[in-house]
Amino acid sequence: MVIKVFLASSSGSTAIKKKQQDVVGFLEALKVEYAQLDIACNEENRMWMRQNVPQEKKPANGIPLPPQIFNEESYCGDYDTFFDAKEDNSVYAFLGLPPPPGSKEAELADKAHILENGTHAEETNGEENLDDSIEVPVEERNGDAHGEEEQAAEEEEEEEGEGGEEEEVAEGETAEDDALEGETAGDAAEEAVEETDEVTEDTAHADEEEQEEADEDREEEDLQSEEEEELRQLEEEEEAEVQEEEEDDEEETQGEEAE
Repeated sequence: MVIKVFLASSSGSTAIKKKQQDVVGFLEALKVEYAQLDIACNEENRMWMRQNVPQEKKPANGIPLPPQIFNEESYCGDYDTFFDAKEDNSVYAFLGLPPPPGSKEAELADKAHILENGTHAEETNGEENLDDSIEVPVEERNGDAHGEEEQAAEEEEEEEGEGGEEEEVAEGETAEDDALEGETAGDAAEEAVEETDEVTEDTAHADEEEQEEADEDREEEDLQSEEEEELRQLEEEEEAEVQEEEEDDEEETQGEEAE
């Protein structure tokens, strides 16, 4: 599988050049094999890129701007989705490639896999051990081996030990309740701190995204203005060439008539 990066080598937009360099530099740092396809000097590359970018991923004017990234014929995304994947340590998943062993993305995938399997194993073990924890009464295991005299002796011993056992059970239950309350309070505090950190990170990320979107809108407007200016200049040059050719034809015609 070959990663294709469509670029504009002669773009007049500084923002587009910076985005292209960012994508290429990061792929080289990851040692991912890729091919650069220039849309400025090759009309086929330009048309292929525009036709294969999904309609829902195109901007309002219908013209996708470089850089655009593909895995063979499959569309991966533009710079914005590439940047989000880089921030989330999921670039290989974005590119449709398996993460190499030892990479951070591979470690995160392994942790998620272990966590999922570990939780499942604990639940399974809990269900399996549920039946083992049920004790079978001694009378059912041994039958009616005890005689009436042994049963009477056991009842007397149970009556004598009931007072001490009740006190021990009460103390044990109180200690367990205290430990459970402490664990619940600690868990609630940790969850509150984690939620606060997540809200702060989400707010900062949202502010950055809004600023980036505003900058990108301005860059797209500048690029469109540049493209319109280039088209206008090309049209003027073509008109000038046509006019010159017409004048030359007229001069040749007049010269022939004079002869």
